[in-house]
Amino acid sequence: MTLTELKFIVAVAQERNFRRAAEKCFVTQPALSLAIKKLEQELNVIIFERSRSDVSMTEIGEKIVEQAEKVLEETLRIKQLAELGKNQLKGTFKLGLIHSIGPYLLPEIIPILRKSAPDMPLEVEENLTANLEIQLKNGVIDAAIVALPFNVAGLQYKALYDEEFDVVVPITHQWAARKHIKPQELSNEKVLLLNSGHCFSNQVTQACPELSRKGEILQGNSLETIRNMVASNLGITVLPCSATASRYNNPLIKVIPFASPAPTRRIAIAWRKSFVRLEAIDKIAESIKAIDSDYMMEV
Repeated sequence: MTLTELKFIVAVAQERNFRRAAEKCFVTQPALSLAIKKLEQELNVIIFERSRSDVSMTEIGEKIVEQAEKVLEETLRIKQLAELGKNQLKGTFKLGLIHSIGPYLLPEIIPILRKSAPDMPLEVEENLTANLEIQLKNGVIDAAIVALPFNVAGLQYKALYDEEFDVVVPITHQWAARKHIKPQELSNEKVLLLNSGHCFSNQVTQACPELSRKGEILQGNSLETIRNMVASNLGITVLPCSATASRYNNPLIKVIPFASPAPTRRIAIAWRKSFVRLEAIDKIAESIKAIDSDYMMEV
């Protein structure tokens, strides 16, 4: 049994396809298939059920793959310890962010990190919370900036800041002169939100429950797309305050605060409990707290 064979079975389990798994591991499909067959013979078990159209794990195969993932994680940890030595702020850091945070937070923290951790460039992954969770567990990314709640076995998090939500309407909308909007008022409007799967949309509908029951909801692929649809007079939307900062001003829209208490979300950084570069986690958290911004409320 070798680490390479363990990497192969984990790749097949993730891809559910021998060809794609081979490409992911940078080997030929026959070489990968032969190595897995050799491992199955050594263990005297069948790990994968194979058919022309599908690859699935056997019951014992699922347990073996789960253990293989743990072994590979610990192996990675040994390599990280050896490579980092005493300087945990040296080397690429793989940071995941949800779509409603990435475009607004990254321009703020990267200049700070360039000064405080110049040898730690960020490799960025923007994705849905559910996908970031999987990538964290599998070691694809080192940490993720997410919105709470985020209670996942094997992962831990540190709260960073709270931010309120704003209502955004076309400049010609009847609310354009209003100073505040109550959450329940949204149910009478055509509201544009991110596609299902984005946690921010769920947070908006939780804050405005009447919207789910009797409101009209349209969906967009990104907050910037939605902002432009509002500018074109398709409807109104709700954005996090980080996305309504003055640099994002658009003469065709009007940003209106919610009536107090405004809906909010809590942002946190999450990482694997076994992750060794804790100084890097702290440095990223420090860079976020160092941002000079009105939208971040201390937690």
